[in-house]
Amino acid sequence: MKVQLDIHKDLLELCKAGNEKAQFRLYNLYAKAMYNICFRMMNNREEAEDMLQEAFAETFQKLNTFRYESTFGAWIKRIVVNKCINRLKKKKVELELEENIHDNREEEEEEYVDFENIKLNVKNVYNEIEKLPAGYRIIFSLYILEGYDHKEIAQILGISVSTSKTQYYRAKLKIKEQLIERNEARQA
Repeated sequence: MKVQLDIHKDLLELCKAGNEKAQFRLYNLYAKAMYNICFRMMNNREEAEDMLQEAFAETFQKLNTFRYESTFGAWIKRIVVNKCINRLKKKKVELELEENIHDNREEEEEEYVDFENIKLNVKNVYNEIEKLPAGYRIIFSLYILEGYDHKEIAQILGISVSTSKTQYYRAKLKIKEQLIERNEARQA
């Protein structure tokens, strides 16, 4: 399956020429998805809105460098993620990115959790993601929700691949634990 890299090409070319209506249309096409990324990374609505605006400002400033070597969505997503990570680094958020100190085989041996009796919905899962410590949340979001692999995450965050994998694994366990606790509290 070939990915069409020039989707919205006419609109993008108008944006490159400075057409404000085209820029507004492009913003409307991508703002909601990019805001969701910002929110998952920043875990704060106001900061997510700030990051969204800064990312779009940078996007329009750098639009002439976009060469259709990837989709526009992938290109702007990279800008958004980098903006958020840079802001988090400036804020010196403790990302809790501990080096892997346990045997990696533990990660491969998924423990069985019976979700049959747990009421799962997207909102509950997102609520539990928001409660994760920053490092867990960021890596989990980048891996599961944004589709980055551990090597890319390691490069973006300046950590080892094993640290990325460990933090992702711990995030998964924490989410499972939180969902189980939530369910038990409802049944009590």
